[in-house]
Amino acid sequence: MEISEEMLSTLVPPVVYWVVSGIYALLAIYLNEYRLHPKGDAETNNSVSRTTVIKGVLIQQAMQMVVVYMATKIRAKEGLAAKEQQPSLPVMAVQWVIAMIVLDTWQYFTHRYIHINRFLYKHIHAVHHAQIVPYVYGALYGHPLESLIVDIIGGTLAYLISGMTTRTSIYFFSFSLIKTLDLHSGLCIPWNPLQAFFFNDCAFHDTHHQLKGHRYNFSQPFFISWDKILGTYMPYSVEKRTGGGLELKLLKDA
Repeated sequence: MEISEEMLSTLVPPVVYWVVSGIYALLAIYLNEYRLHPKGDAETNNSVSRTTVIKGVLIQQAMQMVVVYMATKIRAKEGLAAKEQQPSLPVMAVQWVIAMIVLDTWQYFTHRYIHINRFLYKHIHAVHHAQIVPYVYGALYGHPLESLIVDIIGGTLAYLISGMTTRTSIYFFSFSLIKTLDLHSGLCIPWNPLQAFFFNDCAFHDTHHQLKGHRYNFSQPFFISWDKILGTYMPYSVEKRTGGGLELKLLKDA
């Protein structure tokens, strides 16, 4: 039985999420010299259990799958999916860059606002920040309303404004998820291309999860441009930790 691209756009991202998060979890076991946090630090510092995080992510993914499935049914009913023609690689590249910029812009401003607004932070975004030491598979863990506002609406805008096809969106959102998982991996691996070619890496995002860095480094998942432009960038250094591994140090007072 042939699976349509619309159905693949619903199923592929969750599969990519769990496969890649599993790979990072295995790497963390054997690459201790690249860890930003010692083993056991998550259990000591986080106020949420691994089981709760996994359940929360599954709920978020179920929500996202329902939204994507409904969108594909609407597209199919209107005959839009059948009219799609895959563009040339240069056009796809331009669409990809536009989608990255749109997604980054939306997520920076919504993410920053739910930090600044005390009510929204306390009742919504604090759920995600129960992870002071992020679990890699907890990248999407958060309040369902945050998932809707930041991720689902942001992704929809990136998809619509860029004009990408369903097939291109599968590649783009799979890559976006991989990049988001890398941000929460806590592994600063020098040969990781996601960290070699992007300033927005796991060390950058880890500063945001520190208690003194909550109001800095809001950008995700690709660039750090808005933090630099609007003065919310927190400089940091990554140094070798006594006893093994790496240590993140903030370079200015919060």
